[in-house]
Amino acid sequence: MTVPSDTARAWVDIDLGALVANARTLAEACGTRLLPMVKANGYGLGASRVAAALDTLDPWGFGVATVEEGAALRASGVRRPILVVSPLTPESLEPTLRSGFRPTIGDPAVLPVWAARSDLPFHLEIDTGMGRAGIPWDDPAALRAAARALESAPGWEGIFTHFHSADSDPASAATQWHRFQAVLSLLPRRPKLVHASNSAAALGGRTYAGDLARPGIFLYGGRAGAAAPEPRRVAALRARVVAVRHVAAGESVSYGATWRASKRTTIATLGLGYADGLPRAAALKAGAGRRVELRGRAVPIVGRVTMDMCMVAVDDGEVSVGDVATIFGGIISLDEQAAESGTISYELLTSLGLRLPRRYL
Repeated sequence: MTVPSDTARAWVDIDLGALVANARTLAEACGTRLLPMVKANGYGLGASRVAAALDTLDPWGFGVATVEEGAALRASGVRRPILVVSPLTPESLEPTLRSGFRPTIGDPAVLPVWAARSDLPFHLEIDTGMGRAGIPWDDPAALRAAARALESAPGWEGIFTHFHSADSDPASAATQWHRFQAVLSLLPRRPKLVHASNSAAALGGRTYAGDLARPGIFLYGGRAGAAAPEPRRVAALRARVVAVRHVAAGESVSYGATWRASKRTTIATLGLGYADGLPRAAALKAGAGRRVELRGRAVPIVGRVTMDMCMVAVDDGEVSVGDVATIFGGIISLDEQAAESGTISYELLTSLGLRLPRRYL
């Protein structure tokens, strides 16, 4: 059997139409303009292709984590505003000034430094409970210092906060939003752009819509909470069977001999391992069920996942070299595979290896 070189081993199929449909669902739910997060190479799916597809919905701009990610977007032809959501630090000041991207400022000491150097737009981050970055909502001295600096900062374009549990605890988002509004009342003016909603909050309606919504995981086919609608499936991780063998009862498979056959078993080896983004997940309890789709049915992964390969048990023996297995994005969803691997959908996507070809549909 002859197969194309990009699908000879393992690859990712990406449905850009489904990505756009998910974005449209978000925009209709929250009723405001989108600021899609395309950091970490578009959640592992290719930031430039993701941004080009989403551009058809007229987003305000795109969010990245680093200046380097923004530069890659610019080089691919993106012309909309780019917000760097990681905090601006003294070390990143010069690269950010040269880039022309919107920085995120969450330190009152950095704010006057930026204002003294540039009138370019920036966004202020307020920490309302995430405990990660931004000016704390309950630090009066820091808020007063920020308010003074903002009076002479013509580039102040936006302000935002980040919900920590909107997907699992909607009441926490209400608490954070209340804190955010209290901070806004202490500042010299309301900037042009106020934003807070992530995927979960945006899907919940217009309560926290503000002027922009910052969706992430739902765009890429991951669930955004039990109450959220099911997203369209965007990515499918696939791998070919590269070897087939039969092991007798009692024989082991893979490193450490952690799995042994209880009976004569057909083992199919897939050309996909942890270097490609399939978690090794060695800490999972013995017998925990990780599965892949092969010939239309779910079959279990057996033994330890290795760097470049993994093995599955095929009880009925119906498998051939060259068959295609789907790790997620078929009968096993992205979120199901993440749960079975002891992680979250975000990590599965952003861990997809660079050597995996991305095929865009």
